[in-house]
Parts: sequence; structure tokens; C-alpha cells
Amino acid sequence: MEINSLTSFELSRSISSREISALEAAEFYLEKIGRLNPALNCFLHAAPDKVREQAKRIDGLIESGENAGPLAGVPVAIKDNILALDSPATAGSDILEGFLPPYEATAVTRLREAGAVILGKTNLDEFGMGSSCEHSAFGPTLNPWHAGRVPGGSSGGSAAAVSAGLAPAALGSDTGGSVRQPASFCGIAGMRPTYGLASRYGLIAFASSFDQIGPLARDTKDLALLMSAICGPDHLDSTSLDCSSDFLSGIEDGIEGIKIGVPTEYISKIEDADVTCALDHAVKTFKDIGASVDEISLPEPDATVASYYVIATAEASSNMARYTGVHYSSRAGSGPTAGDMIERTRNKFGPEVKRRILLGTFVLSSGYYDRYYMKAQEARARITGMFEEVFRSFDIVILPTAPSPAFKIGEKLSDPLEMYLCDIMTAGASLAGLPALSVPCGFSADGLPIGLQIIGPKLSDASVLRAGRAFEKKTGLCNQVAPAME
Repeated sequence: MEINSLTSFELSRSISSREISALEAAEFYLEKIGRLNPALNCFLHAAPDKVREQAKRIDGLIESGENAGPLAGVPVAIKDNILALDSPATAGSDILEGFLPPYEATAVTRLREAGAVILGKTNLDEFGMGSSCEHSAFGPTLNPWHAGRVPGGSSGGSAAAVSAGLAPAALGSDTGGSVRQPASFCGIAGMRPTYGLASRYGLIAFASSFDQIGPLARDTKDLALLMSAICGPDHLDSTSLDCSSDFLSGIEDGIEGIKIGVPTEYISKIEDADVTCALDHAVKTFKDIGASVDEISLPEPDATVASYYVIATAEASSNMARYTGVHYSSRAGSGPTAGDMIERTRNKFGPEVKRRILLGTFVLSSGYYDRYYMKAQEARARITGMFEEVFRSFDIVILPTAPSPAFKIGEKLSDPLEMYLCDIMTAGASLAGLPALSVPCGFSADGLPIGLQIIGPKLSDASVLRAGRAFEKKTGLCNQVAPAME
């Protein structure tokens, strides 16, 4: 049996039925990581002995006749801003050098309880601040489809690991699009759950009112499997929602009769003709499988990006204040005063983190709070209301996940504003706390993947996944293989 060809759902069933062992699956992926990761730089940390121990425990449960869980033996990669016991957590930053967390993220604990094997920690833009995975203190991750292109960010390491076949599934975190955009650039599926559906306990904070842990996998059925494992109420997270977390039930039911809206204002923001062509094909595909599709108005895409970055940087400024070297983070030597020591320590931040701290501190400062921060919050409420109005008449909204395919490494580093505009398609769902899914919907003329974003009203995660599943079954694009996997 070819392990590489199996989805997480299929792999779990094969391990549970003892067609293959969890240890065989673990060894397969460990070998691929050892062979391909030095070039791709997807993983920052992997401990083969610990992976084998986990796999042997799962095999022992199965051999004794016990239920090893719905993810029995499935190796899952974890973005390195999500805490896992016995693994370093760097958030892609020098300032967390040597940090071993004393506790574990609820999402990771729930994966273990479901039988998953934690494979290792993946690369990311420092503290999740970036759209390209170039802002890591440990070097950029490369796109498995083209080594000269970025994999997207900030969950670029997780997305590239799945795309390259180094893991069948992974967890990332999505603030303004950090699961969906890398899923699009790497030709896989990625999901941002409704805000509060997946616990944020153990996720290193960037912008707390946006941050959400989400899965990446080869198809939406695997996403539903992972979502069912990690979602659900958590008393350790005050924003956690008390909601059901079964997303597999009904995922194959199709979408006959659903109403889909395509926002015209966002279509005008597409930068690449191939993306426009892929969206047109997606519209036709949805019509072919029984949905009705109409153009809708969803104004102010530019205000969406502006308000997102004002609020997110303000929250980042607050969250980053803890990294002083006094009680938290590594310390960069000493100095004549505590202020000198803190200044030296904070110089360990990379340029993008410093930029966002400064911007966030500025918009929160006296004299500018009302002018920028409060206006951004007003825009957030207005954008949320626009989505609510649309969902009174339509079941889902579709638009490209990104305005272009993956861009070249280094192409946007000199222009931060151009980099920020990469989030123009994804920031709206983040502002409104909506479930949003990216699935492959085509390729550019030079063979780069293009993603389609499917957005639904709050707590419609199961319906969003069902729409994605119907689309990918019709197109077959989830079965495309990145060159690094071949």
C-alpha cells in the first residue's frame, strides 16, 4: 500500500484495520522529512524517537483491541506558535530561543486524544506576522510547486509540509488569512473555523480577536476529520463557543439548491488573469453541481485591509509587550539599567514584528486612538454587518483566496504595503469571525496553484466544508501532486 497516496481519513482506517502500522506510517514520513526538509525548510523541529514512541503506543492500543481514535496513527505537523509538550516553541523568533512550554495547546491535546501522532513543529513568519513565510528567524520556507516562490504565510511551513508530502495533515493559525492563503499557494485545502470554535489556549498570541487555529490537509474530508477532533468548548479559553463539533456527518451530501454570491467589488481586485479564469471556471462548476450563483455587492475591500491592519497591529503591540527578558522570553545580556536590558532583548525581534509593534503603538497613542483605532473598529462592525446582510439571501460567498498565485521569493519584501494587500481577499472573514475555506480551483499558465475561498455565516462550518467537498469531487483538483512529492 502506497502510504503517500492515502489521505488522513484513509490512513487512519488502514492503521485501525492493521493493513499498515502506525510505526510504518511514522517511519515513512520521517524519512521524507529527512530527505526533503533540508531544501524546503518546512520543519523547524522534529524528534524522531518521540514520534516513534507515539506510533508504537497507537499500535499497542490497536493490537489489544482498543479503539485508538478517529485519527489513529495519523502523523500531524504543528505550526511552531502552537504549544506542544516536549517540543520547543519559537514562533519563528530568536526571542523565544530555548523556550520549552510547560503546558500544551488544547488543540494538540485533543489531537493526541483522537490518536494522532505529533510529527514536529513547522516554520512560520515570526509570531505569525507575514504573508510569505519569509519573515522567520530561521530562514524562508520554499513552495513545493516552485522553489523560487513563497508558500504563503504565516502558516507556510505547515502548508508546504502537506503539499510536499512531508505530513498528511497539519495545524496552522489564521489571523488575517494565514491558513487560507498558504493553502491556496501550495495547492491544498485549509480552513479557518468560526471564531471561538477551536480553542486558542496554547496558541502564542498575535492579534487575539482574530487568531484562530485551523487545519490544513489534502482535501476537505480530512479538514472535517481534524476539525471534529480539535473543535469544541474549552473552559481554558473564555472566547470558546459551546457548539457541536461533528463535521464529517453529511459532508458527502452535495449542495443541490444552495445560493452562492460572488462579490463584484472583490473581482475588480484580482491581479492575475489566470485567477479570474479560475474563478469563472469555479462559478460554472458550482452551477453544474446544482447551485445557483449570482453577483452580489460587498463594498469596501480596501477598508477591509486597512481596518484589519490597524486593529491587528494594535493588538500585536499589546501582546508583544510581555517579551522583555524580565519574566518572559530569552534575555539578551544585561545592562546598567533594566531599560537597557529590555532594549537589547527586543532587538531580537525581526523587522516585520518591530514594524507592527510601532504601528500598533502609534494607533493606540493619545491623539490617534479615535482617529485610527476607533474608526477601524467602526469599519469592522460595518463589514460584519455587510456579511450578515448578504447571508440573509445567500448561503455562501465565493471569491479567490488570493489576488494572484504565489509570488517570487523577495519580490514584496521591500514594500510592506504591497505585502499587506495580499490579504485583501481573506481579511473580511477574519474581521467578521466567519468560517472560511480555501480549496484548489485551478493553475496559472506557469503551473502555480490557485485557490478558491468559500465563506459562510457564523457556525456554518459544516456547510462550508460540504460545499468545498462537492466542488473538489467535481474538479478532482485535490488529487494534484506537487513536484516535491513525485
